Formats: sequence, C-alpha cells, structure tokens
Amino acid sequence: MGAIEFVTIEVVDTTVAEAFYTAAFGVGDRVRVRASQSPTSGFRGFTMSLVVSQPATANSLIDSALDAGAKVLKPAAKSLWGYGGVVQAPDGTVWTVASSSKKDTGPATRQIDAIVLQLGVTNVAASKHFYLGRGLTLAKSYGSKYVEFDTGPVKLTLNKLGALAKTAGVSPDRTGSHGLLICSDAGAFTDSDGFVWEERMD
Repeated sequence: MGAIEFVTIEVVDTTVAEAFYTAAFGVGDRVRVRASQSPTSGFRGFTMSLVVSQPATANSLIDSALDAGAKVLKPAAKSLWGYGGVVQAPDGTVWTVASSSKKDTGPATRQIDAIVLQLGVTNVAASKHFYLGRGLTLAKSYGSKYVEFDTGPVKLTLNKLGALAKTAGVSPDRTGSHGLLICSDAGAFTDSDGFVWEERMD
C-alpha cells in the first residue's frame, strides 16, 4: 500500500521533454510528461533525486543532462554527506544527482540505484501524519525536519520547503501549480501543500 509507480511532470512541449529525459537520465516509465499550457514559474516546490553508487556515475548523468539542455544550479562537488550536484531541466524541474560515496570504485556507469521524489512542505510533522493516514509506510523520520517513506519504485521524502530550496540552490518562491502528478495505489487526493496524487490504473 502506498507504492509510487511513477510521477508525471507537466511541461509545455512533451516532445522536447521526452527527448531530454531519455538522453539525460534514461529513467524510463518512472518519470513521464504531460502537456500543460500553464507551467509553474520558478521553483515547483519539489525536486527529483537520482541516487547512484559513485561520483563518476553522478558526473556521467549530470554531463549528459547538461548536453541535453539542462543548466547547472550547483556544480558537482564533495560534501559532508558524499558527492553530488544539482541541475534544472528545460521544463523547470530541479534534479539532484548524488552518491553517498566520495570515491570511485570503478568506471562510470548509467546505473541509477534509486529515484527519489522530494516534496517541500510547510509542516513536515503534519504532512507525515497525513501520509501515514493514507497508508504509506514510514522508513525514516527526523522530527520536524525530514521524513522518508517506503514507496517502492519511486521513494518519497518530506522536507521543509525552505530547506529543500536552499539545498537545490533556488528561491523558495513560486507561482502556479506544482506541475506534478504522483501515481500510486494510495488513492486519488490532494495534500495540504497542493501536491496531487492519482490512482494507479492497472
């Protein structure tokens, strides 16, 4: 219960967006796009994150994203928690590519270990309670700062909106909808921060 099968990102040009995601990350059907004439301006209130095994793989994915038209928000670099960087897709979606390892153990690959949807929310504790009530399974929780759910193919985390924007290197200000649809078996609903969930149709 509560598995996220895929997310749908609303974009102005689906052909351009599909070409970008295929060339940049190769995430397959886990990330889909849908046409929208009312794209969100500025930060969408969420980020997508790709977790990989080593810096060389992170660099490979970031480089391919830049070659496909993304722009750098934070250059890839070592940090206390590992290695990674942040880019923004042509449609405006913010993507982080990160590894908990600071050293390479082999040649670069295109292997993605996990796809993570990071939601920026107003009240982490309240959102945690809401999602538990929807049947999601808690994986990790750090008070009112960070929550992680076990949602299968696409992992879900809750983060303070301002903190998530700071990590991504963008302003937390935005206008319009999130431009995101989350497809799962948790049912159809909209949470208090305006994130829209859709029922998975087998």
